[in-house]
Amino acid sequence: MSVRRSAGRFAEYDALVLTAAIWFLAKFLRYAFPPLFDSFQSSYGVSDAVLGTAFSGLLLCYAVMQFPSGVLADRLGTVTVIAAGAVVGAAASVALSIDSPFIVLVGAMLVIGTGTGAHKTAAVRLLARAYPERTGRALGFLDTFGAFSGVVAPAAVVGVASLAVGPVASWRLLFLVSGLVGLVLAVTFVVRVPRRLPDETTGTESNSSDRGTGIARYASLFRDWRFSAFALLTVLFSFMYNGLVAFAPRYLTVEAGLTPATASVLYSGLFLASLVQLVTGNLSDRVGRLPIIVATLGLASVALVAFVSVTETGNSILLGGLFVAVGIGSHGFRPVRSAYLMSAIPDDVAAGGLGAVRTLLMGAGAIAPAIVGTLSETAGFRVAFWLLAATVVCATGLGCLLLVFGHRA
Repeated sequence: MSVRRSAGRFAEYDALVLTAAIWFLAKFLRYAFPPLFDSFQSSYGVSDAVLGTAFSGLLLCYAVMQFPSGVLADRLGTVTVIAAGAVVGAAASVALSIDSPFIVLVGAMLVIGTGTGAHKTAAVRLLARAYPERTGRALGFLDTFGAFSGVVAPAAVVGVASLAVGPVASWRLLFLVSGLVGLVLAVTFVVRVPRRLPDETTGTESNSSDRGTGIARYASLFRDWRFSAFALLTVLFSFMYNGLVAFAPRYLTVEAGLTPATASVLYSGLFLASLVQLVTGNLSDRVGRLPIIVATLGLASVALVAFVSVTETGNSILLGGLFVAVGIGSHGFRPVRSAYLMSAIPDDVAAGGLGAVRTLLMGAGAIAPAIVGTLSETAGFRVAFWLLAATVVCATGLGCLLLVFGHRA
């Protein structure tokens, strides 16, 4: 009886489970590269600068794919785009299992960035259509599951390092297994998920327009002040979050005087707080998205302002509690952000519209570490982190503006 019940539950949530599994693997592949930089240096004799540039290329390919993958999802369907991206990323991962020159490694990294970059934008639209009454809950599960790949990837790298696989570098086994799992997930996804979306359109309306008209349709979304305000809100949040993630450990050691070990422990709390996404996603389905958005951003704002204000005390317990509060607010906001966007964008341009916003927010996130790093050298870390605090406070203000004046039924 319990087996039958479990099978029925999987049949109901198969689209969510398979979409989240592919997303987990996509982020796993991304997070697996930095822990392997030492191994790459041993294998290829390249510098940190070269490896960093190659990894930046992977991230750039990922970011660039957001809008095109959304447009393709509107035209071809989300299942096609997600499955194709999974196959491309998995094939590049399998290619890394073969002993080859460094240029092949770089090429595979770029292809992995391109393939995995096709997933998130299309996945948000797919889950919004598959679970219209539980979109927030589904997106909360998706983001939480993906976040834990950052915990699993370094552990997997350590695990394969202890394996003896002959003359071939042991890390190649990690990519071989990941690629094969990715191909299996892609096939299973194509077989099972379309039945969850029997009415999915493939963008026939968009096909009737030329490319210029299609781009203009996406650009026209920003004529609505509510949409533009929310897009700016997400850009401000992304700037704050990426700047914080990039330099929080360094800030804690330089400004708070904590040891690197203590700073690392506090830093891990930011990611453990991602579990809150399951709660906020579910709450947004029950009480509305804008109230949860304002509440989560408000928490992040208050906590970050307090965090910067009490830095000089060097109280690790106080700083750790405030840092976790920033993480709760930040992670709690993320699934609700996607759910709100999917409700605000017309269905025939939903994926492309989301891709346009994700391109903007990821661009802001990409430049944040450079700005914070420059400010830390010229004006000090406190000034840089006050900028991050001011940024999330402004995002909260925009959320309040939308809640009071821009609410849609």
